[in-house]
Amino acid sequence: MRLYLASTSPARLATLRAVGIDPIAIAPGVDEEAAVDAAAAEHPDGLLPAAEMVQLLARLKAEAALDPTVLAAVGLAPAQLDGFILGGDSAFELDGTVFGKPHEPAIARERWLQQRGRSGVLHSGHWLIDHRGGAVRGATGRSTRATVHFADDIEEAEIDAYIATGEPLKVAGAFTIDSKGAGFIDRIEGDPHTVVGLSVPLVRKLVHELGGRYTDLWNR
Repeated sequence: MRLYLASTSPARLATLRAVGIDPIAIAPGVDEEAAVDAAAAEHPDGLLPAAEMVQLLARLKAEAALDPTVLAAVGLAPAQLDGFILGGDSAFELDGTVFGKPHEPAIARERWLQQRGRSGVLHSGHWLIDHRGGAVRGATGRSTRATVHFADDIEEAEIDAYIATGEPLKVAGAFTIDSKGAGFIDRIEGDPHTVVGLSVPLVRKLVHELGGRYTDLWNR
C-alpha cells in the first residue's frame, strides 16, 4: 500500500524511510502565509493558535496533492493515486508566540538567544486522505505536541557556528533534534518524532481509523 507525502521536508521523508516506509514525495505548493492570514482573520484577536495553524496547513498540503497540476510534476494523474496521502506542518511556540522557519541568519540568531535555557512547545499537524482505489474515500487528522527543553550553557559562538551551517534557517523554531541541533537540546517531553515534524505513532493510528493497516505501508 503506497503512501504519498505532501511535504518537501527532508526530515519527514527521512523519518518515514527510517521506519520502513518509502513514500512518493509531492511538493504541494501551498501559499502558507496567505492561508494562515485568511484563517487568522476569522479569529476575534486576529491570531491563529499554533495547533490550529499546523493542522490547517497539513490539511491544505494533503488536499493540494490531489491537484492535477501538482501531480503532473511527479508524473502522476489523480486516478493513479492509490493509497494514502499525508500532509504535515510544524510550528514552534515560545511564550505564546508562534515561530515558523526563520529563513534569515539574523532572525535565527535572535530566536536562539531568546530560547536557550528555556522551554517551548513544538506543534506538528497531520492530515491523512484515504485515496485507495483512485478516489477519495475519507480523511482524518490531528496535531501533536512535544515540549523541548534547551540547554542553558549554549555559547554565542556555538549559536553562530550552528547558524553558519544553514540548518536552522529551514526548520520551525530554528532547531532540529535529528541533526546538528541535537546537542543543544537537554530533553523532550512527548513524542520525539513530533519534534522532527511527523508523529509515527499518530500516523499509525490515523491509517487505522481509515480502515488501513500501518504495516502494509512498509516497503523498504
